[in-house]
Amino acid sequence: MAEVKKHGGRVIVLTFLAALFLTVIPLPELVRAFRPEWVTLVLIYWCLALPTRVNIGIAWLMGIVVDVLTGTLLGQHALAMAVVAFVTVKLHKQIRVYPLWQQALSIFTLVALGQLLVVWIKGIAGDSPQTWLYWMPSITSGLLWPAVFIFLRDVRRKFRVA
Repeated sequence: MAEVKKHGGRVIVLTFLAALFLTVIPLPELVRAFRPEWVTLVLIYWCLALPTRVNIGIAWLMGIVVDVLTGTLLGQHALAMAVVAFVTVKLHKQIRVYPLWQQALSIFTLVALGQLLVVWIKGIAGDSPQTWLYWMPSITSGLLWPAVFIFLRDVRRKFRVA
């Protein structure tokens, strides 16, 4: 059987590092509530584009890294990202054929699912969000999806990530 050479592992890692950087970069208080879920967006893109290479294991690892970087309860983002990656990989064939605006609605739903899991864990730990602004990252992530998708697709094509 012919061996398939996989290209672009470094590119995938660099996109995740950029997303982690965007996640922890300091923002003014007024803008902080609107910060998109960058790591989740990058994770969803790679799960859609390469579901055999980026899947639940990578999602769990990235969730642990986000937990450590943001100082949250260890495992809450890992669980949320693993569930989001599972759903994305299961539905990747359907989501990929949607036009970008329908993909954006799907991404909004997936990010909201991840946030719902995180808020559920926070509620169990006794740290519930106080305002509806908690859900703004889902909206901004959905709105930014077309730009993120086009950018990462161009990166994938330029560096021939397969």
